[in-house]
Amino acid sequence: MTTRTGKGERRREQLAHAAAALVLREGPAALTHRRVAAEAGASLSATTYYFADLDDLAAAAGAAMVEEWAAHAAHTLATLTDGAAAADPDAPADRRAAVDRTRAADAVVDAVLPPGDDDAVRRYYEHLLGSARNPALARAFAAGRAQVDAVVERVVARVGLGLPAAVAVALVDGAVVSALTEARPLRATARTLLLDATGHGRRPVGDDAVPRTPAAPDTTTAAPTATAADGRATRRTLA
Repeated sequence: MTTRTGKGERRREQLAHAAAALVLREGPAALTHRRVAAEAGASLSATTYYFADLDDLAAAAGAAMVEEWAAHAAHTLATLTDGAAAADPDAPADRRAAVDRTRAADAVVDAVLPPGDDDAVRRYYEHLLGSARNPALARAFAAGRAQVDAVVERVVARVGLGLPAAVAVALVDGAVVSALTEARPLRATARTLLLDATGHGRRPVGDDAVPRTPAAPDTTTAAPTATAADGRATRRTLA
């Protein structure tokens, strides 16, 4: 059994993160020893030394991705103040509450989604879903779920959103996939769904708020109600 030195561990970690970057940029099909070596600026022999086969490489890439997700959520947590950022103290109370709820939802969305614009998020989800076809990646994601949820749980608690981390992550993921298929803004759609789920589903505050579709007017015509006079007229006609 090979004993890894500290330098060896760092080298292996560098290769694992290079593999993770390759998966997220091009998809799991791009994951080969040669491509990872090129991504990391390393020799091919280095990847085959540290990773016995592609499953071993994929498992390491998945673990590195989980580590990066948790670190990203932790960065979001570090930028928050207790109870989320305060709204304008001179604004009406209901306005301040709406702003605070919106900022709380935004913080959770930021913790779950990768940085970047909608195109970056789309690519991320495309390749993430494609990873389900790689059992080694899928197992690594499942093993690391608790690590990510633990950090998101702290974000949710800090902003007072009132949802379990697993539910918040599932809502954001579902909202993004739905928005991608309908060409809607991703972050604003996820934010709106979080607010709906916590019972604060009024239109979010902000320039990028997703407008709600007004309910269709009721076009059903009620049947006329019979009156006593109508009854008397009917009896006279029959007589």
